Amino acid sequence: MIVTPAAPEHREGWLALRAALWGEDAGDPADLPEGDGNFVALADGRVIGFAEAAVRHDYVNGCDGSPVLFLEGLYVDPAWRRQGVAGALVATVADWGRALGCSEFASDAELDNLDSHAMHRALGFAETERVVYFRREL
Repeated sequence: MIVTPAAPEHREGWLALRAALWGEDAGDPADLPEGDGNFVALADGRVIGFAEAAVRHDYVNGCDGSPVLFLEGLYVDPAWRRQGVAGALVATVADWGRALGCSEFASDAELDNLDSHAMHRALGFAETERVVYFRREL
């Protein structure tokens, strides 16, 4: 298994895993930039996982400084889970963020996504706070 920046030849597998994670919210395939914060894990040339990250300069919940490396999405094909794929993806993202001057690495998960909470803890993240968002029509 190798982790590499996402490239055009990874697009089909990357999109399939994004759809598995986010369903209809996976976004427009035309909007997927290769490289810059987007990484894929490959086994035998097939995409088995992805991580998407960004460097945020605005406030990030639970963080003290700026810029902050933020894990926007992470998904591993179920057949490849618990084999170090997520850890390898997160390590690669962390290296990328450090090279860009980040000293904090943040992420989030839905309140009821206990599997994600456990994965974050296993990868060295510590829960900082819980937030409930509200809105109203004007």
